[in-house]
Amino acid sequence: MRLGMVIDLKRCMGCYGCQMACKAEHGTPPGVFFARVIKREEGQYPTARQIILPVLCNHCSDAPCVEVCPTGASHYAEHGVVDIDPELCVGCRSCMMACPYSNRYFNVDQRNYFGDEGPTAYEQARSSQHRESVVMKCNFCKDRRAEGKEPACVANCAAKARIFGDLEDPTSIVSQLIKDRAGFVLHPESGANPNVYYLAP
Repeated sequence: MRLGMVIDLKRCMGCYGCQMACKAEHGTPPGVFFARVIKREEGQYPTARQIILPVLCNHCSDAPCVEVCPTGASHYAEHGVVDIDPELCVGCRSCMMACPYSNRYFNVDQRNYFGDEGPTAYEQARSSQHRESVVMKCNFCKDRRAEGKEPACVANCAAKARIFGDLEDPTSIVSQLIKDRAGFVLHPESGANPNVYYLAP
C-alpha cells in the first residue's frame, strides 16, 4: 500500500476549508499551515482568471528531505508517508532547503494568536504537542488514520475535491481518477516522485 491524494482542481472553489480544517485539527502556531490554498490571477481584462492551487506535503517516494536529514528525523513511515520524528530533529532545516515544494515549517518558538494576551485555552491544549526549534509538516493526519478516519482536509472538503487512498491499488478511486483524467504532479522534474496528484480544471 502507498497512500496518496488526488486534488480535483475542477471541483476546488478555493474556500479555504481544507486549510482551516487542518489548522483546527493540528493546532499549529501562527503562520504554520500544513495545508494551504494559493490563489493567483493571470491574464488581463476581459479574460483574466483566478488560479486556485491547494498544496501540502507531497509525501514523495524519493523524498529529498529524507535523503538530506542528518539524524533520520525525516523518514518514511508506514505506507510511504513521509513523517518527522521531533525527538530526532535538531532543527538544522536541511530538509526545508531540500524540499522542492516549500511545504515544511520551522517552529522557532512558542507563539500565540493574541500576542501579549497569552495563549487561549484551545491553543494551550493543542499547541502543547508541538516542540520548539524543530521542523513541522503534514503527516496525512497520522492520528486520524489510526482511528480509521480520513485526513482532516479530505473529510472537511465541502466540494469533495480531495480524495485519499491507495495509489498502488489499480482499482482504488485515486488510481482510477489519475488514469481516467490524466492526473499530474507538481515539479516532476525534481525526480522526487510525489504522491499528491492533481486533476486539471
